[in-house]
Amino acid sequence: MITELGHFALILAFMVAIVQMVVPLIGAHKRWPGWMAVAEPAAQAQFFFTAFAFGALVWAFVTSDFSLRLVMLNSHSAKPMLYKISGTWGNHEGSMLLWVLIVALFGAVASVFGGGLPQTLKARVLAVQAAIGVAFFAFILFTSNPFLRLAVPPFDGQDLNPLLQDPGLAFHPPFLYLGYVGLSMAFSFAVAALIEGRVDAAWARWVRPWTLAAWIFLTIGIALGSWWAYYELGWGGFWFWDPVENASFMPWLLAAALLHSAIVVEKRESLKSWTILLAILAFGFSLVGTFIVRSGLLTSVHAFANDAERGIFILFILAFFTGGALTLFAARAQAMQARGVFGLVSREGALVANNILLAVGCFVVFFGTLWPIVAEMAFGRKLSVGPPFFNAAFTPFMVLLGAILPIGSMLPWKRGNLGRTIKKLRYVFVLAVALAVLAWAMQSGRSALGPVGLFLGSWVVFGALVDLWGRTGSIGRLMRLPRADWGKATAHAGLGVTIFAIAGLTAWDVEDIRVAQIGEPFTVGQYELTLDGVENTRGPNYFTTMATITVTQDERELAVMHPEKRNYPVAKMPTTEAAIDYRLLRDLYVVIGDQQAGGGWTVRTYIKPLANWIWGGCLLMALGGFLSLSDRRFRVAAGAAKGQGGSNEPAGVAAQ
Repeated sequence: MITELGHFALILAFMVAIVQMVVPLIGAHKRWPGWMAVAEPAAQAQFFFTAFAFGALVWAFVTSDFSLRLVMLNSHSAKPMLYKISGTWGNHEGSMLLWVLIVALFGAVASVFGGGLPQTLKARVLAVQAAIGVAFFAFILFTSNPFLRLAVPPFDGQDLNPLLQDPGLAFHPPFLYLGYVGLSMAFSFAVAALIEGRVDAAWARWVRPWTLAAWIFLTIGIALGSWWAYYELGWGGFWFWDPVENASFMPWLLAAALLHSAIVVEKRESLKSWTILLAILAFGFSLVGTFIVRSGLLTSVHAFANDAERGIFILFILAFFTGGALTLFAARAQAMQARGVFGLVSREGALVANNILLAVGCFVVFFGTLWPIVAEMAFGRKLSVGPPFFNAAFTPFMVLLGAILPIGSMLPWKRGNLGRTIKKLRYVFVLAVALAVLAWAMQSGRSALGPVGLFLGSWVVFGALVDLWGRTGSIGRLMRLPRADWGKATAHAGLGVTIFAIAGLTAWDVEDIRVAQIGEPFTVGQYELTLDGVENTRGPNYFTTMATITVTQDERELAVMHPEKRNYPVAKMPTTEAAIDYRLLRDLYVVIGDQQAGGGWTVRTYIKPLANWIWGGCLLMALGGFLSLSDRRFRVAAGAAKGQGGSNEPAGVAAQ
């Protein structure tokens, strides 16, 4: 009964979304207040019905209702409760329902907290957001219905993909979708502004919080996915330039560019066309990611392999929204005349350089991801574009970005003095060079990647601190700085930490693969490992071969590690569970393989320096975003805007 109510609620949400798409748009065009006012209750009703439908699906998974086809295919009665719940979105149909739930959520939040928006702009924003919802409601109901019943329910289900039965993957999709779909609000604001023919500083102040929220969630989602790949897949890496990894990374890059570009629109009334274009492309690349994951066009360890019909439907959605928005963008080009004039050496100039590097980096990733398909379709050649291409083609842009970031952050608006700004950073430069030289002296027979990464990371981190200190000059005033200033410094420092950690891990990791005999110690780096034994046991829904390995250093026991090889009998799929000894400056990473003919076992051991610093840097970036988003100037501006009553000028003040 609950399942049928959930299905009915999904249909009602679809119908409400159609009303929300049409009526407020007509009302805004005709200046009919009553019709425009329909947008707010419709957005909230759409979210209520969608949330009910999603709740009904979660209930079916929690109660193991195997009469529901989706539950039968992706759950099992012996599965732990966390993975029963996450199984709701660990499949194509359920994840699409989560997608439209988040579309409706952002629309509902905009309807509640958008009181300071001009009435016509708000009506159009909510109408465009509803149009996105209509497209995906139609996709779900007509091609991917999650509420299909089975005439003869089985006794038990086929279980969830074992690779997804992990805490990292349980929370990774919701955060990723909050980022993906959150960019739909920036898209809706961009299209609404194009319809009105008006892009100004007030519009930029409104679009930035939505973009910032999406970027934060996307940062957390990507970090969770990278962390999961690191410890779950047993390969010891954190990023493989997999098509699905790239699908989330591309909109992240464009969202970061959009955030910085909107600052210039707000402060200087410049880069209007570019900012609108970024808002369209950022969401467009989110749709590209959806297409890559669900069309079956590209293979990946964490893609939803589906039939071509569904892929074509998503391709039509992508073409309609991106193509339609770009057509409108071309038609309204004359309405986005830049007003502010600035010199090449200025804060604006640095932000333009930032945007160019991020956008070009995004298109390099896009080219590398899709080129194998283009080559096969156009030239009949099967090509493989892997990490060597991406590392060589993408890294230089990020190095340049890190090099100019501290300087650009400290340049004044409109016109600056490059020599004066560099002078303020001279001690930071000396310190970064000293650390790089120290790293070079301590390593032996290694590449320059580690020292260069340490220089660049230190340059970005300490540059952010100097920028923060330069705004006040005293500790007392420093503590009274707006949260947005702290957020900016924290996010930039997080980027510096991540740069250094990636370079250090890539340059200084140690790998050892051998056949280990039980009871015979072996040495890896400065550690001595002993395979004490291997036993077969079982978990709640799997069988496992578990090793016990003791790690010592200078005859002092550091850790007892238990790497596993699991086999899930229902899903008929094995997984590798690495054992990791986490420390501040390194991870010791051990994987057990197969038993060999001589009685030994294959053991892979990695020493991963600075591994945790990668995700720590990502969390610092997300924390910086949260600090900026919580700046009181957002709340003060919202209150001021509400107090204006019928004014058509929003008074929101976005954080720097």
